Amino acid sequence: MNTQKSKYLIEAKNVKKYFPIKKGLLNRTIGHVKAVDDVSFGIQEGETFGLVGESGCGKSTLGRVILQLQKATEGEVLYKDQNLVQMSNSELRKIRPEMQIIFQDPFGSLNPRFLVRDIIGEPLKVHTKMTKDEIDDRVIELMQMVGLDPSTRVRYPHEFSGGQRQRIGIARAIALNPKFILADEAVSALDVSVQSQVLNLLMKLQKELGLTILFIAHGLHVVRHISDRVGVMYLGKMVEIAPSDDVFQHPLHPYTAALLSANPVPNPHVKRERIVLTGDVPSPANPPTGCRFHPRCPFATERCKMEEPKLVEVEPGRQVACHYPLLDQNIHQGS
Repeated sequence: MNTQKSKYLIEAKNVKKYFPIKKGLLNRTIGHVKAVDDVSFGIQEGETFGLVGESGCGKSTLGRVILQLQKATEGEVLYKDQNLVQMSNSELRKIRPEMQIIFQDPFGSLNPRFLVRDIIGEPLKVHTKMTKDEIDDRVIELMQMVGLDPSTRVRYPHEFSGGQRQRIGIARAIALNPKFILADEAVSALDVSVQSQVLNLLMKLQKELGLTILFIAHGLHVVRHISDRVGVMYLGKMVEIAPSDDVFQHPLHPYTAALLSANPVPNPHVKRERIVLTGDVPSPANPPTGCRFHPRCPFATERCKMEEPKLVEVEPGRQVACHYPLLDQNIHQGS
């Protein structure tokens, strides 16, 4: 029996999430949408792992499978070496306080009929035996931690701005002192000026509370600001994993390079060569054979059309799923 402890706080192993396509009077399954298809990666304790990709690539579905908000079709999700997929609802309930989520919509995720003190205090009522006064004291403390005036705790969500509402959501997420937080497009609905404030808040809380964060976004500039490592997804597959600076300075996968080329540079004197991808994103219900990116890849060969590349380590700490990664000259000489 292997008793070796994993180096990751949370780890996905060969995770798949398929949604059935049903049709006809008998409601028969005629196919599947392969939202997440054989994805493996891990997040170390205290790390922020950024997950990026185009809309519909499966990144939010993967995040929800990791939290067991949706059940995996196949694969394992390990938290402290415990397989969450095999746990019963009662077993998961004991772990829930340690794993929380910050939702994308800062308004839709808050009950409009609840006062802010009830929204933030709800996890404390459900998972602790704190008294009403103790909960109120904790709510005051949490609101101060996220930069909100505690006197506003008797207001309703609609009385706050978008950025303030997201701070309420963050306060609710950290109320139980979790170890792991899923931030699912947590700043995408906010103005750019507010985004930086919320990102700085998350970084501050991570340092103070020792949080481990899975940060999902489609804006690469946002991910670079907060992430230690970055994973890039395309059509349900992980195509590249690397330290954040390495991804932005020298992407190895053609898809990552194309995403970066579309990212605006805040300097009018710097010109970046734009990589324009041709064709549409294929359907996850009928993905291409071989490499899923090959219909849009400027470097695709017959091998790419027939043989699916595996996610392999090509440099220490860098993984890429590509037959022809964009390696530099030194790596070519050493290979």
